[in-house]
Amino acid sequence: MLYGLLAAALFGISAPLAKLLLEGADPIVLAGLLYLGAGIALGAAMILSSARGRSRREARLERRDVPWLVGAILAGGVVGPILLLLGLQQTAAATASLLLNFEVVATGLIAFFLFKESVGRTTWIAIAAVAAGGALLSLDPSSGWGISAGALLVLGACLAWGFDNNFTGKISLKDPNRIVAIKGFAAGTFSLLLGLSLGRPFPTPGRVLWALALGSAGYGASIALFVQSLRRVGAARTGALFGMAPFVGVALSLLIFRQLPETTFFIALPLMILAAVLLAGEKHEHRHVHAEEIHIHSHNHDDPHHQHEHVSGSPGTGTHTHEHKHSAMPHVHAHKPDPHHRHEHDAPLG
Repeated sequence: MLYGLLAAALFGISAPLAKLLLEGADPIVLAGLLYLGAGIALGAAMILSSARGRSRREARLERRDVPWLVGAILAGGVVGPILLLLGLQQTAAATASLLLNFEVVATGLIAFFLFKESVGRTTWIAIAAVAAGGALLSLDPSSGWGISAGALLVLGACLAWGFDNNFTGKISLKDPNRIVAIKGFAAGTFSLLLGLSLGRPFPTPGRVLWALALGSAGYGASIALFVQSLRRVGAARTGALFGMAPFVGVALSLLIFRQLPETTFFIALPLMILAAVLLAGEKHEHRHVHAEEIHIHSHNHDDPHHQHEHVSGSPGTGTHTHEHKHSAMPHVHAHKPDPHHRHEHDAPLG
């Protein structure tokens, strides 16, 4: 829970601060700089971790992980940020921040329909609340209650990040610093080169430094924490925790821009809060069977799912990484759909 909430808080500050940077920067170029900042920060963290010998605790990416990583880079590192920044040009920062809760909806629906993640009644109620709140915010009364173009762009960004979250969930057991460093450098370079090839203006050196700094925290550290949460509670629940991000963004927007939101904001806010509370407090416990599996990831032997011996014959101590086998095991305990608990259910979930 803590990883997901910290990720949300760091990302929540990025929308209003990015809107400030947009006053002197092109959206595509700024998106590139934000992700480059993430890549630089996590690349440095990876080098530091390697120097201290801590990198051996995390599993490296394998060839079979590449398609998921490429999908995450394109959806979450290229399409999502560009759509968000284009939307921010036409939407109030507070409204855009709350609209970002549609990422919860997109992540949950994609996790359920495409990746067969278990989603219960409580989750569906929460998703409906987020959808209703987001619909209120996307209406534009000044143009005859039509959907504003800026709101649609922000919603498009949420859809892209919904795919990104699920793609990243497939490789969440691997080194999060490495994942974010590769994603940041690849997505940042692509967006930056795209902007320059289109003749978009480059911001001043001062704004470049601010963008890199914001990207390192609001994108880099946030995504690394997000991956840690994905490996523990799955994509739909982590997306729910991440739904707290817009509230942080709204609070900061009110402080920066000194503008009270429209009435629809105050109607939508309780719905968003209800959704976050429902999803975060969801309980799930039943008898389930772990199928036999062989894979590589960071683990320790305090976890009952990782009781095995090493080649040396010793059980191993502390957190470590190696290829290991999970024997088939039936048992009962409270759990979330982490990579070890993705299974079918005989009855609808409560």
